[in-house]
Amino acid sequence: MFAMPSDSDVSAAAVQRLVGFYESLAPENLAQLGDYYAADAFFKDPFNEVRGIADIRAIFEHMFTALHEPRFIVTQQLVQGDRAALEWEFRFRFQRWNAQAPQCIYGASLLHIDAVGRVAHHRDYWDAAEELYEKLPAIGVLMRWLRRNASVKR
Repeated sequence: MFAMPSDSDVSAAAVQRLVGFYESLAPENLAQLGDYYAADAFFKDPFNEVRGIADIRAIFEHMFTALHEPRFIVTQQLVQGDRAALEWEFRFRFQRWNAQAPQCIYGASLLHIDAVGRVAHHRDYWDAAEELYEKLPAIGVLMRWLRRNASVKR
């Protein structure tokens, strides 16, 4: 007898495909976003909040324009039912400032996978102050000062 795959099986397979997509993300494969995201998918990170494949694609197109060699490395994943959590490293170099220095942002994504195995909801969590602003000239000085002076003294 043939058994239908469970939602959990669909989600786990979808997450594996998505991880492979992200780890090989390049400008030329952005047209494939619709294979991984629902047409009206929601995406949010510290800078963006959009809905729909075209707007999600625009975020990644901007990433490839603004940064040298951006790439994701998924270091952990957890799938439970139609939900998933990915822990990742985002490696890149700035285009306009200190372009030779490699950068890394550590973050996590929470995903909701729909019944056909596409991402319906994608929320990224990462500390923009520590992971990005502190690395920039001028604003970095202010952010490091704020962190030192806002922390509890022991």
